[in-house]
Amino acid sequence: MMSSVQKRLAAGLKSILPIAVTQRLQAWWQDAAIRRSLLWPPFGAVASHDLLRRTSPISRLYGADRGTAIDRYYIEDFLARHANDIRGVVLEIQDDAYTKRFGKSHVKRSEVLSVSPGSKVTIVADLTSADQIPSSTFDCIILTQTLQYIYDLPAAVRTIYRILAPGGVLLATVPGICAIGPESWPCYWSFRPASVERLIADAFPGGSVCVESAGNVLAAIAFLHGLALEEVDRTALDVHDPAYPVVVRVRAVK
Repeated sequence: MMSSVQKRLAAGLKSILPIAVTQRLQAWWQDAAIRRSLLWPPFGAVASHDLLRRTSPISRLYGADRGTAIDRYYIEDFLARHANDIRGVVLEIQDDAYTKRFGKSHVKRSEVLSVSPGSKVTIVADLTSADQIPSSTFDCIILTQTLQYIYDLPAAVRTIYRILAPGGVLLATVPGICAIGPESWPCYWSFRPASVERLIADAFPGGSVCVESAGNVLAAIAFLHGLALEEVDRTALDVHDPAYPVVVRVRAVK
């Protein structure tokens, strides 16, 4: 993932360099090993005591410019454990990557929702007022790291409940301890397990709601600094301390 400065530089080079040269440069940059060799601090060379001296993060892109963002470890573990729920008619936000990865052949039809049109988007709608989506449509809704960008949370969750089929499953994740990223969308919320449980349970009367937190103080510090998953001991990430929720995960059945 390129920063805005890198994107502007790339656009400038593209305008003055021959196409063959720019294509070779793009292929060179896409090589992960090369990208890591250019990182500062060097990939994997950050000592834990150095983090406590820094007043600015190593990455402002959640570590995605260095490798895999740490929150993805917790998100994908959650989806993998509940892969059997990803079946039938499935709705995902922005793209269908997780639907394909975890649902595989169990998915009958995949739909992608976004507030803006896109190449993979099949439904253009706002979850707070998506009246055009028929009720009881989806067997599963995958909603990862989305609710923080929605101001009217109760309205969005009521829509989710309405468009789920009876017995349908919501698999959602939201940020706990996290930085405010550079996204163009405003980030309104960070969450705690208690607030997520109340939010979802209020909209799922008589349903089954299971909320869990993932993370610990080490994971929180590493994530706030923007270290990549590949730079952290994964066995340490598997220790969960409810006082330090990096990601809050919820499975709710209608």
